Amino acid sequence: MKKIGYLVLVLLFLLTGCSTQGEKGNLDNVGLLVPETISDQVWGTKGYKGLLKIQSRFGVDVFYKEGVTTKQAVEKAVTEYKAQGVNLIFGHGQQYAPIFNEIAEDYPDIHFVSFNGNASQSNTTSLNFEGYAMGFFGGMTAAHQTKTQHIGIVASHAWQPEVKGFIDGANHQDSGVKVHVDYTDDWDNREKAMVLLHMQLKSGVDVVYPAGDGYNVPMIEKMKEKGLYAIGYVSEQSDMGESTVLTSTVQHVDKLYEVVAARFSNDELKSGNIPFDFQDKVISMGKFSPVVDEEFKKIIESDIQHYIKTGELPNERKE
Repeated sequence: MKKIGYLVLVLLFLLTGCSTQGEKGNLDNVGLLVPETISDQVWGTKGYKGLLKIQSRFGVDVFYKEGVTTKQAVEKAVTEYKAQGVNLIFGHGQQYAPIFNEIAEDYPDIHFVSFNGNASQSNTTSLNFEGYAMGFFGGMTAAHQTKTQHIGIVASHAWQPEVKGFIDGANHQDSGVKVHVDYTDDWDNREKAMVLLHMQLKSGVDVVYPAGDGYNVPMIEKMKEKGLYAIGYVSEQSDMGESTVLTSTVQHVDKLYEVVAARFSNDELKSGNIPFDFQDKVISMGKFSPVVDEEFKKIIESDIQHYIKTGELPNERKE
């Protein structure tokens, strides 16, 4: 299943598969660029799993590079990928969108895919997770479960739609709950995130939503240590403690990779910005903790199904 070039063991892995060749269509080989690591157990790991799904389903060669953070590094990687016959490249993060827009014209036979950015060229696409609704349901859960009437969100950036969703969901569930909001201004700044969490805990926060993939694991571990609650982010994180993680706002990135590859193979992948939400089955809520009462679980699960069917959140119903 793996062929590893000995001279490039750290920088580049070539993964080969033997699945059905008939599905390949326009798809040749696939490359992945990750700003940090595929071993973070959250965002980066999901991208890697998505790559493996493509390799398994389409029988193509797939490559990945970690720690690619500059335009120079991106261009070097793209040049190498082109030589390997890659014609679909995933940049696993928002930061790749502007770089792909700049270099796309130089590689007309390659399609560039990024996340939560703004794609402006004919061979660039940005996959945008609609995070508002998942944040809304996370906020509802946090507001329902709090004992102190203080809940918190430590997010990476103010533009994240799940932040406003969390606040609105909490206010819908209980307008008397105070929502503490802080930002790290970085997806991976664990030190700052933990300082902000400490400050929130001093303010009485007993449920926190760590909306950043680089630091949500240590924040959940801290909440578990203190016997408090958390809302998981990006991954299903109930395995970190079902009495701690009330639920998770899950983005099925690995599934989305497979969807995009299928569209590309059939010449159906559009350029520009493409939104994805619950209705596309790439966003969902995770398992609910047994500490969440059954009556609330029935209500919120009904609200989620209503949203999937109608696009209406609980605060938008005209009942």
